Amino acid sequence: MRLTALFTIPRVLRHSDAIGADLPPDEAVVLDAADPSLRAALTAAAAGDHAPAAELLAATREHAQWERRDACVSGLARASLHHPGWLDSWLEESPEDPDAVLVKADQYVYQAWKIRTGARARHVEHDQFQAFHALLRDAVPVISAAAELNPDDPVPWRIALTQARGIQAPSEVFHSYLTEANDRDPHHEGCHVQALQYLCRKWYGSHEEMFAFAEEAADQAPPGSKLHALPLQAVVEYLISDDEVDEPDLYTPRTEAAVTRAQALSDAYAPGDREAAGFRNHLALVLWSMNRYEEALAAFRSIGVHATTFPWTYFGDARAEFLEARSDTRVELATKVPFFRPSPKPPAGDTPAWEQEQAPRSVAIAATGPAEVAQAALICGHSLRTAPAGNSHTYVEIVPDPVRGTRAALLPEDPLTSAADNFTTGEDWPALVLHRTPERSSFALLHRGRKVASHSWETAAPAVDHAEATATAAALARTYGLPDPRPLAHILRAAGDPARHQSALVAALGLPPLPPGYGGDQEVLAALPGARVLARRGFLAGMRDTMTTKDGVHPGTPAPAEPHPARWWILRALGLLVFTAAAVYAWWTPDIGWFRSTAATFVALYFAAKLRRALRHRRVSSSRPPATS
Repeated sequence: MRLTALFTIPRVLRHSDAIGADLPPDEAVVLDAADPSLRAALTAAAAGDHAPAAELLAATREHAQWERRDACVSGLARASLHHPGWLDSWLEESPEDPDAVLVKADQYVYQAWKIRTGARARHVEHDQFQAFHALLRDAVPVISAAAELNPDDPVPWRIALTQARGIQAPSEVFHSYLTEANDRDPHHEGCHVQALQYLCRKWYGSHEEMFAFAEEAADQAPPGSKLHALPLQAVVEYLISDDEVDEPDLYTPRTEAAVTRAQALSDAYAPGDREAAGFRNHLALVLWSMNRYEEALAAFRSIGVHATTFPWTYFGDARAEFLEARSDTRVELATKVPFFRPSPKPPAGDTPAWEQEQAPRSVAIAATGPAEVAQAALICGHSLRTAPAGNSHTYVEIVPDPVRGTRAALLPEDPLTSAADNFTTGEDWPALVLHRTPERSSFALLHRGRKVASHSWETAAPAVDHAEATATAAALARTYGLPDPRPLAHILRAAGDPARHQSALVAALGLPPLPPGYGGDQEVLAALPGARVLARRGFLAGMRDTMTTKDGVHPGTPAPAEPHPARWWILRALGLLVFTAAAVYAWWTPDIGWFRSTAATFVALYFAAKLRRALRHRRVSSSRPPATS
C-alpha cells in the first residue's frame, strides 16, 4: 500500500497536465449553449424586443423543424422567467400567435418547476407543492390553445406530458398525450424524454417499464435519430435511483448495450457538434461512473465546450459537476501511466473548433502601476505581458511559454487567474481577471491572493439569484470603495448579452475600459504603449530576485547554460537507476525503516529532477524566449 501511494502521486503530477491537453479550458465550457440565431433572439428579448424570437419560431413552424422548435421554445421560455416584458408585449400585439402562446405555455411549466425545484418529493415543502400545482393547473388552457393554434405541432404535447407528470395525471391521460405526440412526430426526442421521466421509478413507473419503453423507441428510430440514445438516459435514471442493487445486477447487460448504441450514435456526429451535446453528456457521465476512463475522456473530447444541464444537475451545480468529472477522468488516467513513460499525446486531427472559436480571451486589470505588478509577479510561474491602463492601473495578459512550467501545470485555475492569485498575495491592490467567449463572459476578483468574488453571464442562462448577486456586488463595492453596490447587482443580474454586461461592470467599477481588440485576438496588449513582457522565472530564481532586485524591475531571462558533457549524463543516469532500485527495495521491505526509505527516495528524485531539467533545456534551447524589457 505504501508503494502504491508513493508512485501514484508522482504519476499524477507528471502526466495529468498532458492527458486531455486538447480539451477546452474550463472557462470555455458553456452550459446549454444556444445556436447563433437563438442567441440573437435571446439577446434581443433581454432588451425587450420580441421580433427576432417571433421570426425564429415562425421559421421553425413553417419548415416543420420540430426538434429545433422545441429547443428554441425552451430557451425562450426560460429567458422569459426573468425578463417577461418582451413576451407580454408580444401576446398583447398578437394574442393568437401560435408561437407566442407556445412560449407562454412552456413558461408556466418552467416557472412551476422552478418553484418546486428538482429535489425529491420528500424534500419539497407543502407550500411549494401548492404553488407548483396551482401554476400547472393554470397552464392547461394555454397548452390547449397552443395545440389548437398549430395542430401539426408536437411541441405542445411535450409540454402537456411535462405538465401531466407534475399534476400526477393517471396513466390513461399520459398515454393519450403520448399518442397525440406520436401522431404528429413519432420520433420527437423531447416528447420521448418526458415520457421516459413519467415511466421511471422515481415518478410513476418502474425500471423495467422505463428500459422497455426506451429500448422500443430506439429500435424503431431511423438511423441517426437521437432516440438511439434514449436507453442511455434510462441508464442514468437507474444509476441515480436509491435502490439497493443485487449481485449480479440484472440491468448490467442493458446498460452495456445502451452505452454501445450511444457510442455508435456519437460517432455519426462531428466532434463538438452542439446537436449531439445532450446525449454525449449522458454518455460521459455513464462511462465515468463505470470507471471506463479512456472512453469517458473520448466522450468529453467529443463534447468540446457544450456541457448540458442534464444529467449533471442531478449531482449539484451542473457546470461545476461536469468540470469535476472531466478533471477526475484525467487524474484517473494519469495514475495508470508509468512515471518514466512519456505522457500520452492527444489523437492526431484537425484543430478543435473550440480552439478556433470558443477559446477564452483573457485579460486582467490590476489596480496599481506596471512597476508594482512587475515586482509582484517574479514568482507567479507564468510569462506575462503588461501595459499601462490610465494613470493608476495595469492591463495584464498571459504570454504562452514554449514549455509550460511545472508549477503552472499543477495549478487548478486557468493561467491568468492563478498568476493573479500569486501576484496579488501580500499586496493591497486587487486584480480583476476577465474572460470572454462568444457565449460566455466572466470575471474573478483577486485580492491579497484570495478570490473575493466571481460571476459569469451566459447567453442562454437565466439571471442569477437576487441574494447571490447582492452578495457579489457588495464584495466588489467593498474592494473598490464604492458607496452603493445596487448598480453592480443590477448588472450582475442582467442576461442576454454577456459581453455588454461585462463591459458595463468594468465601467461601473471605475476601471479603465477594456483594451482594444479584447474578445477577438488571444493577445491584445502588445500594440499598446509601454507594453512589456515579464519572463517566467523558476521558483528559486524568482525568490532570489524578489529579495535582491530593486522595486519595479523584472529581470530578463537568464542566459542559457552550457550543454552538459556525456560523462555528466552517464553518472546521473546511473545514480538515478541505483537509487530508484534502492528506494523500491526499501519501501517494499518492511524491515527497512522509514528514514532510509525516504532518504533513498529523495536522492532518486533529485537525480530525476536534474535529468529532467537538463532534457527540457536541450529540447527548447533552440527556441526564442519571450522578449523582455
